[in-house]
Formats: sequence, C-alpha cells, structure tokens
Amino acid sequence: MDLTDKVVVVTGGSAGLGEQICYEAAKRGAIVVTCARRINLIGQVKEHCSDLSGKEAYAFQLDISDPDSVESVIEKIADEVGEVDVLVNNAGFGLFDSFVDFDLNVAKNMFEVNVLGMMYFTQKIAISMVKNKSGHIFNVASMAGKMATPKSTVYSATKFAVLGFSNALRLELRTENVYVTTINPGPIATEFFDKADPSGSYLDNLGGVVLDPHKLARTIVNKMGRPTREINRPIIMEGASRFYGLFPHIGDFLAGGLFNRK
Repeated sequence: MDLTDKVVVVTGGSAGLGEQICYEAAKRGAIVVTCARRINLIGQVKEHCSDLSGKEAYAFQLDISDPDSVESVIEKIADEVGEVDVLVNNAGFGLFDSFVDFDLNVAKNMFEVNVLGMMYFTQKIAISMVKNKSGHIFNVASMAGKMATPKSTVYSATKFAVLGFSNALRLELRTENVYVTTINPGPIATEFFDKADPSGSYLDNLGGVVLDPHKLARTIVNKMGRPTREINRPIIMEGASRFYGLFPHIGDFLAGGLFNRK
C-alpha cells in the first residue's frame, strides 16, 4: 500500500512497538493517529510523526478497557481525521506469575484491555471499513497465544483469545475487501517487561531471541495493504510453535523446561 495520506490508527502507541509503528508509518507519508492512556507521551509521538511525515498527526487519550473512552475516541477520529485505512490493535499488558498466586482482579483487567477493549474498538472501525469495502486490521497477539509456558496462564489465555478472534474475523471480512493480520511476536525489548517481569531476569535469560521493536515495526508497516494472515517473529519461535502443534507431548516437555525462562 502507498501510505501517502492514508489514516493509520495505532492503539498503545505511546511507547515500545506501537510507538515505532507510528514512526514507520509516518516516514511513508501516512496520517498517524496514536492512542494511549499516557497523554504526555502520545503528544511527543504525535509531534515526531508530524516531523517525519510533514503533515498533520493526531494523539487521543484512550483507555481501551473503558467503553466510554473508546466511544469518545472513535467520535474524535471520525470528526477530526476521517475514515480509517489501517488499524493496529497494539494496546495490551501482561504479568508473569504462578496462577495459584495470581490476583484475579488483575486477570479481569487484562481481559478487559487485551481482549474485550480490543474487540470493542475493532468493531467500531470495522463497521466503517466494511461500508467502504477497504481497510486493514492488525491485531497484536503473541507467541504466548500459540505456545503457553509456565507463569503465563492469564496472559496466554488473553492472547489465545486474540488469535481465535482474529482468525474468525479474517474469514468474515475477506469478502468485504478488509484484511485481518495477526502479529505474533516473541519477547520484544520494550517497557512491556517492566510490568510483566519486574525482576528483569526474563529478557536477560533469553539473550539473542529478543526482538528489536524498530525492525518488527518495519516488517509490520511493509505488510500494510497486503493480504497477510500472520506475522510471526522470531522465526525460531514460530518453528517451535509448529513443532508444538505436531508433537504436543514433546512440546509440553520443552515449554515447561527449555523454553521456560521466566
């Protein structure tokens, strides 16, 4: 897709992967709309996007778990920006802990952010895309949604839900000329792990398989406007997830041992 003057909306666009997707889209001439809770950070992202694209960019404060906040942002996008060409659902969080010790209030909030809020926001945008017979939706899931490991019970459950939702939505919308792509990253060197793993040991233990958010953002933006089922990174984890599906008993052994670095 030639992104010149195309409207690209990114949730969770204040930092990390979402921030880098905003910048890559702006470099290609897109009108970028970044949405997140931290208004001070998205303001900075907005300014940088405008510098990169040479055109107007937008920043709207969004609590994806709050339907009223979603409604407000959708209205602002419609009134101030226009029709959305590309939606990247990147907002989400995780927490790695043993399930028997897990705070289920946090689990409820994780589903509200990672799944229900994402679905609500997507539906509002998809209605317009179907009407226009054009659009591309990217849902950021995770390798944890393909191959669960210890201490990721709730997070994996939310990402399994994102995968199932995306696969069905892809089939529903393909006749409407609206593409749906699922992004399944492994661990990315971002502040996501400040909350998911406050000890910092997880990323240290993983070493070379940790993803660079700049490179992954470029890969994602390269796929905008192209029918792509999934983006899976790193390749070694994609291979492991396929092996897991073919040989589940061996996969359980590996996921509980070799691949368990939390």
